[in-house]
Amino acid sequence: MVFWEGYVSDELMGTFAPIVLYWIYAGFYHLLPPLDKYRLHTRKDEGNKNLVPFKTVVKGVLLQQLVQAIVALILLTTTTNASGVIVQPSIPKQILQILVAMFVMDTWQYFVHRYMHQNKFLYRHIHSQHHRLVVPYAIGALYNHPIEGLLLDTVGGAISFLVSGMTARTAVVFFCFAVVKTVDDHCGLWLPGNIFHIFFQNNTAYHDIHHQLQGLKYNYSQPFFSIWDKLLGTYMPFNLVKRPGGGFEARLAKE
Repeated sequence: MVFWEGYVSDELMGTFAPIVLYWIYAGFYHLLPPLDKYRLHTRKDEGNKNLVPFKTVVKGVLLQQLVQAIVALILLTTTTNASGVIVQPSIPKQILQILVAMFVMDTWQYFVHRYMHQNKFLYRHIHSQHHRLVVPYAIGALYNHPIEGLLLDTVGGAISFLVSGMTARTAVVFFCFAVVKTVDDHCGLWLPGNIFHIFFQNNTAYHDIHHQLQGLKYNYSQPFFSIWDKLLGTYMPFNLVKRPGGGFEARLAKE
């Protein structure tokens, strides 16, 4: 029994809950006070280094989410039992399905992401759009070229869902968690007590390294674990040091 049962179908929740949660969570970060003592970059750097205006970022994210919503609704409705009667697996099985989906999504995104860096045409014309945000921030987490958004996130999510065998109801949990994790990885803040920083090595500072010029060829893994980076030699260790003017800085451990 879930709180939306009887009001909204699992298919609609799986489609729109992650989108709504994205804007709630990213909006929360956007509305926070400056919090200079926790920032990985100064506000001045955010204004000077980023190569795309905020309004353009918002439009880009909304376009990607429109495509995701269409694909998700088609996928979730066509894989639902025609009778409409779905028996939810046991909690342990659902946890296993979510872990499988996390691994599949990490695998897909690592290799597609890495190839977009290695292929000069794809980087120049597609993936470089995401890296126009040299200083990441939460609302820009899904700011991508439409083709990248389709290949990396939408197709990756669909494959994760299908391979794991999860139901639409379990997918609500998985995709909402993936969205929150992705937003947090791009928030640009190293906040005390952040559970993602405690339980995941692949976190805000880890991904910040990838957005730095010296780190472009490292730390491709997203959004959950750093397994593939470590196995395939693209892991870049870093040190988190206090910045003299306040805040923190993620520095490559080797350059």
